[in-house]
Amino acid sequence: MKIIILMFVFIASCGYGLAQESMLCVGHYWTEDEGNQMLKEFATEWNDRASWEARAAKIKKGILEGMQFDKMPNIEGNFNAIIRNKHEMDGYIVENIAIESFPGFYITGNLYRPASEDGTYAAILSPHGHLKDKRFTEDIQKRAATMARMGAVVFAYDMIGYAESKQVDHKMPIALLLQTYNSKRVLDYLLSRSDVDPERIGMTGGSGGGTQTFVLTAIDDRIKVAAPVVQVSAHFFGGCVCESGMPIHKSASHQTNNVEVAALCAPRPMIIVSDGADWTRNTPRVEYPYIQKVYALYNGENRVENVHLPLEKHDYGYSKRSAVYNFFGHHLDLNMGSIPYDEGYKEDFVTVLPRKELEVFTEEEPMPKNVLQGNSAVINYLKIRL
Repeated sequence: MKIIILMFVFIASCGYGLAQESMLCVGHYWTEDEGNQMLKEFATEWNDRASWEARAAKIKKGILEGMQFDKMPNIEGNFNAIIRNKHEMDGYIVENIAIESFPGFYITGNLYRPASEDGTYAAILSPHGHLKDKRFTEDIQKRAATMARMGAVVFAYDMIGYAESKQVDHKMPIALLLQTYNSKRVLDYLLSRSDVDPERIGMTGGSGGGTQTFVLTAIDDRIKVAAPVVQVSAHFFGGCVCESGMPIHKSASHQTNNVEVAALCAPRPMIIVSDGADWTRNTPRVEYPYIQKVYALYNGENRVENVHLPLEKHDYGYSKRSAVYNFFGHHLDLNMGSIPYDEGYKEDFVTVLPRKELEVFTEEEPMPKNVLQGNSAVINYLKIRL
């Protein structure tokens, strides 16, 4: 009898996994023409604010259920923050930080904040895209430092499996869930700080960081301003398990794409940055007009923008950063005059630090002893069913 029961559980589990896999929309799931056509079909399902909000609720429900977000711990506070190596720079401060996402799992990063330690500031979540040591790169440091000097507390944190976040592999089965939950915990932490204004919270990232930006913004209204960069596409769903490895775009009762996920930001301010050499090349003609129509339902056309750079490629380079500086400066009430400007923002005040000065954990100061190590240890702790 015991063997029969175990076989039934195994078969049911396999069936669940196969059903889940059949709902995945991965990478270039549609062609450009199909993505364009699907947006037109989606648009037939709403024609006013009430019908859009009904569809929006279904999309949000699909995201939460698809990534099994309800299985994550419901934790208030308990960040057990580790903050080390304060670097006082030109108009900003950098600190190395780790917070506990849930018992035994740590989010590693750097905290950039204004040089003045008096007052209340905006806060910005800064996730990044797919690169092994991306948090330590020049573009991440320049972006975070510039926004800190403008008057924001900026938390730049690692993708799971990259840089210092080595408790799990990046391509583990629940990467999308873990990264989204980590972002929520970063948001929780920032809101717990006495120097942060809860009404001025922004989030921005490029590529996979753009996915993290529009996914958290879609499910958490505490993000007040969003800037997903080089990622919002009608036909491309993200090529990594951390973006499309769990069924957040499709269920037995609905189908959506990242354009509609991004549109859940409405009517909060959002800037979409696109370029001419990746899956965002059609944004001015396909994706952005759809999102504009959603904002129009709230008389909020002035709160959504698209900066399209047809001569550029897939990155979060200087011109893309500058567009976000202006947008965040306006909508988060930052001090744009604090950044040197001469026919463009000057970022030369930023000191790019070597990795060893930005690491939270070292041989002398290792990770806490309670760490969960390995994919299985984390999945078993969370009791996630795959």
